[in-house]
This record gives sequence, structure tokens and C-alpha cells, in this order.
Amino acid sequence: MTARGLIVNGSHRRIGISDDTAQVVGVTVQYVIDTLTNRIVSREYGVDERLPSERQMALDLGVARNTVREALDKLEERGMIRRRAGSGSFVTYDPEAVTTSSAPVAAETGPLHLQVVRGIFEPEMVRLAIITMSPRQIEALGETLSRMEAVQTDAMQFVRLEEEFHRQLAEGTGNPLLTACYNLVIDARRQSFRSAMYRRHLTPSRIAAYQRGYNALFNAIAARDVEEASEFMKLTLLEDQKLLMQED
Repeated sequence: MTARGLIVNGSHRRIGISDDTAQVVGVTVQYVIDTLTNRIVSREYGVDERLPSERQMALDLGVARNTVREALDKLEERGMIRRRAGSGSFVTYDPEAVTTSSAPVAAETGPLHLQVVRGIFEPEMVRLAIITMSPRQIEALGETLSRMEAVQTDAMQFVRLEEEFHRQLAEGTGNPLLTACYNLVIDARRQSFRSAMYRRHLTPSRIAAYQRGYNALFNAIAARDVEEASEFMKLTLLEDQKLLMQED
């Protein structure tokens, strides 16, 4: 898939992003992690499906085999794949099965507490991500957005891709502690009450509205526009609050 460009007047335009902003350590590995995660979350690779060989993935992504191997190690640590000696790597992540949070504190987090923490994290998270994200990370973010834009009616698939989009932003900050904390936020967002809420309220028209908003957010990120991107995050939080109020 080609890199996503800035959309101006309905057409795509490649953003001029200097490689000088790229992180020196782990950028290529992160690119592979993001690309494979996108494919798994979007179900391009289904549950229990065997991934292509390390050699094939290295050729496909234009990286070294040891880079692919390191990325697979990270994906296995996250529980997204399982590696079998002599057999290859198999997808274990099931987007349909992940509907409840696994961390005790996440399971005990109520809707209001979750919104407060998101309000603290997300505007600052996007600000830091814009400053530190490498061109390849932004390209991977664009690929996730492209998959989000392909969803028309499947609310839970859209939510999973939305989570992946935010996770990529968290990792784009280059701050492992922030990333770990935000993974807990994502875990809390997977509580059953939220799944039920999204199924009721994420209609095709509302999904389309979110898609337009995320398109604008991506353009702001690609343009390194901190103010515009932070404003979008605040508006998104307000939309989620409106959904919660409808549940009361």
C-alpha cells in the first residue's frame, strides 16, 4: 500500500516530511510492527492464519530479515501472534473476542473515570507524537486510517481500528511509559458496556462522520500542526461524552 498523502480539495498530496525527524533507534522495526499490526487488526491476516515467512516479509517490506524477526518478537510479546519452531508465526489476536478488559484496574474503571484520563492523555499524546513521529510511522498511521475509511457498517471493526490508530499515536511519542499507560486506557475502553454502546450508536452515518474527522486529524499530524490535531482530540472526547450521556 502506498503512503497516504495530505488531502486538499478532494485530492491527495504528499507531505514533505524530512527524514531528519525519524527516530534513529528502532524506526525500521517499528515500521514492520505497525504494518503487521494493521494487517492483523484489519483481518487481512485472520485468527490462526500463518504469516508469510520472514524472508517473504523482508522482501515485501524492503527490510532485513533480522528486522522482521525483532518485530515478530514484539508482536508475540503483545499476544498478537504465536511462533512455532519449524512451523512459522500464527495470528492469535481475535478482534471479535477482545470485548472485555484484562487488567483488573481497567475492569474496575467506570465511564467517567475513563473519560477524565483520556482528557488528560490524548491531547498531550498527539502533541508529542507530532513532534517525534518518523515519516514511516506517519505512513503506517495513514494505512490504518485507510482501513478505517473502508469500514461502512461494522461498528466493532471500526472501534478496533480506532484503538490501533490511537495506539500508534502513543507509540509515536517515543515514550515507553506513556505507551504502557495508554495501553491500559485502551484496555479500559474494551469493557463490555462500551462494546454494547458502540453497537447501538455507531451507525453507518456516524461512522462516516468519524472517518471524516480522523481524516482531518491525519492531515494535521502529517502537516505537523499541533494546534489543529489537539483540537480534534478534544472534539472526539466531546463526541464520546455525548454517547455516554445518551446511555444515562
